[in-house]
Amino acid sequence: MLHLRILAPATLTDAVLEVLEDDAVTGLVVIRGASIRPPGDLITAQLAREAANDIVQRLRELRVHQEGSIEIDQVGTWLSRSGFDAEVRTPGSSADSVVWAQVAQRAYEESELNWTYLSFLTLSIVIASIAIVTDSQILTVGAMVLGPEFGPIAALGVALVRRRFVLLRLALRTLVFGFVAAIGLTIVLALIARALGWITEAQVTGPRPATAFIYTPDKWSFIVAVVAGAAGVLSITSAKSLGLAGVFISVTTVPAAGNIALGVAIADGTTVWGSLAQLLVNIVGMAIAGWLTLWLQQALWTRVSVRRAKHLAVPRRMV
Repeated sequence: MLHLRILAPATLTDAVLEVLEDDAVTGLVVIRGASIRPPGDLITAQLAREAANDIVQRLRELRVHQEGSIEIDQVGTWLSRSGFDAEVRTPGSSADSVVWAQVAQRAYEESELNWTYLSFLTLSIVIASIAIVTDSQILTVGAMVLGPEFGPIAALGVALVRRRFVLLRLALRTLVFGFVAAIGLTIVLALIARALGWITEAQVTGPRPATAFIYTPDKWSFIVAVVAGAAGVLSITSAKSLGLAGVFISVTTVPAAGNIALGVAIADGTTVWGSLAQLLVNIVGMAIAGWLTLWLQQALWTRVSVRRAKHLAVPRRMV
């Protein structure tokens, strides 16, 4: 179930209540004159997740989000017979349903280029560089998990599917500038480490059985990126967010970026170009997979919405 909290001008309250006169809605509460800024009424309700997109779209058509606000929260635990009945009556599965308003907001938040994103990306690439020098698989996995790059990569798919081109521009800027800045800082640190004798050319170009996959992309690199990208998008759109850490561990974007920095520091073109190819293969593979997965989810959920609309015309259904 989702908790719906609406602040609406008094002139829109009756129209909002008409929208919420839906079998997927329960626990409907109206407090007249409760809102001071913006002035108006407070409306709360519990909503079956499967019906969220239809309800939110109808509220947007009333311009409630322009003159007031619409808040949607996931209810972790709820005990309600009427809520259970509302879920049963609503076609579809709550775990499969995608609440597009939540997905879009999360995409915007994770595509913001800020110091937190740059810090995490830089630190993860620095750890990846140390992992390469020491040929440590454990540090490589740690760097993968720490990297924040999947957020803007997933946002690319959201932007294309939902036709939000401002989001597309933000996500591309965050990815490009973020990696360029983080790799640049790591190059500086690698040059300092080389000047101190902590890094040698042999450590970067010599045999590295545990981390050689970072700069040798092949067909499996693309396949893994596609599978991981699809799994990652499912994790962030489903009510059951599972496996996102596995996505980070599966894809070698951050380690490849770390290897680029080391290759520049020792002036080895083979290392740089091989790692750059690995980085691009992973980003492109995840972006394509994310877009296709979201497109498929939108297409399937449109069919569920049509089915739900047909059931609304039948007095007794699914009870």
